Amino acid sequence: MSEKLDLSKFEKKMIIRNIEESDIDAIIKLQSKCFPGMEPWKREHLESHLDHFPDGQFCAEFEGKIIGSCSSLLLNFDEYDDRHTWDDITDNGYITNHDPDGYNMYGIEVMVHPDYRRMKIGHRLYEARKDLARRLNLKSIIIGGRIPNYYKYADELSPREYVQQVSLHKVYDPVLSFQLLNEFTLMRINPNYLSDDLASYQYATLMEWNNVDYQPNTKRFYKTSNPVRICVVQYMMKQIDSFEEFAKQVEYYTDVASDAGSDFAVFPEIFTTQLMSFLNERSPSKAIQRLTEFTEEYIELFTELAVRYNINIIGGSHVVEEEGRIYNIAYLFRRDGTIEKQYKLHITPNERKWWGISRGDQVKVFNTDCGKIAIQICYDIEFPELARIATDKGAKIIFTPFCTEDRQGYLRVRYCAQARAVENQIYTVIAGTVGNLPQTENMDIQYAQSAIFAPSDFEFARDGIVGECNPNIEMVIIGDVDLEILRRQRQSGTVNQLKDRRKDIYSINYKK
Repeated sequence: MSEKLDLSKFEKKMIIRNIEESDIDAIIKLQSKCFPGMEPWKREHLESHLDHFPDGQFCAEFEGKIIGSCSSLLLNFDEYDDRHTWDDITDNGYITNHDPDGYNMYGIEVMVHPDYRRMKIGHRLYEARKDLARRLNLKSIIIGGRIPNYYKYADELSPREYVQQVSLHKVYDPVLSFQLLNEFTLMRINPNYLSDDLASYQYATLMEWNNVDYQPNTKRFYKTSNPVRICVVQYMMKQIDSFEEFAKQVEYYTDVASDAGSDFAVFPEIFTTQLMSFLNERSPSKAIQRLTEFTEEYIELFTELAVRYNINIIGGSHVVEEEGRIYNIAYLFRRDGTIEKQYKLHITPNERKWWGISRGDQVKVFNTDCGKIAIQICYDIEFPELARIATDKGAKIIFTPFCTEDRQGYLRVRYCAQARAVENQIYTVIAGTVGNLPQTENMDIQYAQSAIFAPSDFEFARDGIVGECNPNIEMVIIGDVDLEILRRQRQSGTVNQLKDRRKDIYSINYKK
């Protein structure tokens, strides 16, 4: 009698599951294989997808290998122009515009490894999306589909004619034919949808699958505004006798910001140099070295204040010693108790000469409960490449703590911050120090007029100034910036600097 047949050795395991962070490298590699010649995901894109909508990111795993994936987000599609581009709908691939209360799921990518096609991998991924749409009670799934075989017919057929021929099954298109088989219906054809999709001549078919089980929820509403309240502290540098005195001054301003319902309190660059006023150290290089000894107390203070007052704090900047070098570092203290940091990238001649400050080397963008933000310390805002990189990474607000000793230096910061707001269609915030420290070498005088800036268009403040302090006095300003107005203005403003960039003739190559 023969032995019982072991069926397990014949099994081949196919799993459709949500993407995990450990899958990211495999998915990036898969995309390069699926779409040669097109720019693949960056790691930060996929990390952002998992941060904002982990349930909407699926992959197909076969025998332990990732062979397919799809990405999506939720939104209220009525808030977007029908003629949107892929960058518009995905916030340049970061999906920071994902709306957990949205009516519609928007599919932004599906891919299947070429060696595993005709195994219904794409169909399985689409079914996972449909199951999620039913579970979340979504009205529909919308996709902007490529038409990758169009290049073969472009000389004889218009995009509309090509789509019609595919719909009549007279022409085969691997994407459009597949979507029609999966019960998607054509809404329109969008030009200039995906800039590097040359095979489709940048056209895409806007298609929709309607959820027949959808139950209207009257409690849902369209987002008409998304305000973020910012309190900017124009901080007075004056003689103090202890760290406790510094902490009391900081807590007072945090309390003011919290009482006003602010989402962010913003302090100036290196305002912790006020501590030098009681160190009795005349040598600037030795004084800055001693200042680094307060790093832990500084971090503990701001972390505790952010949590206790329920406010995100841009903690100005502080000088920190790391591995024998001194850096100028700006910290984000979130109200949930987590901390991030941004190193100053461009060091002024004065910082090098007096303090020996070293350069950082990475442009960071941080997730907050008010969307993505960046911090660019003083001199850094004067380099437009940095703001463009941060904007492309999804930042909607750039905070610039600064410290300048004269009007000329201040105006460099101010004019550049205003320019960055216009050219990147973002909000910028500058927070500076005022007052005098007569006994502190290299920090004896200050000049500032702190402010909040907006793009220059009809929906924003007339002069592009949300609010500004009076120059050179101790005070705060509190202003609201509206991220929903910003989103709409990027879609249909008088000018569209982000959309109209000539990527065919120039680009910024971020090397990190």
